Amino acid sequence: MRPFKEKAPAELADHASAALRTVFNIAQAWGLSARETRILLGSPPESTFYKWRSGKVGLVSRDLLERASYLLGIYKALQVLLPVPSAANAWIKRPNDAPLFNGRSALDLMLSGNVADLYLVRQYLDAQRSGWA
Repeated sequence: MRPFKEKAPAELADHASAALRTVFNIAQAWGLSARETRILLGSPPESTFYKWRSGKVGLVSRDLLERASYLLGIYKALQVLLPVPSAANAWIKRPNDAPLFNGRSALDLMLSGNVADLYLVRQYLDAQRSGWA
């Protein structure tokens, strides 16, 4: 099996379809609107977003796959840190006094649209899981 970065476009499309299905399930669990989900996915055109949501996924950018990967990691980290699903799912919308968030919620930070902010939230949660916070 080739490393992820060397996969052929068709293989990436298969991964994207599964990743997007999961992201849409996470968005539902988090109570996100279509607008919020679109922003987290890099603000694709509405028509593309709704095609993806209906399961029609073709070739996608590496940016989208990176964003989906961060969202899946954030979801997983929250499930580990907060094993009660309702608490884990509510966390992203709660104001947070950690310096990274400065009183805002993780969702507020992630809705800037920058992939780097998804990375920062993921990194923060990973640090919480490993005790390096």
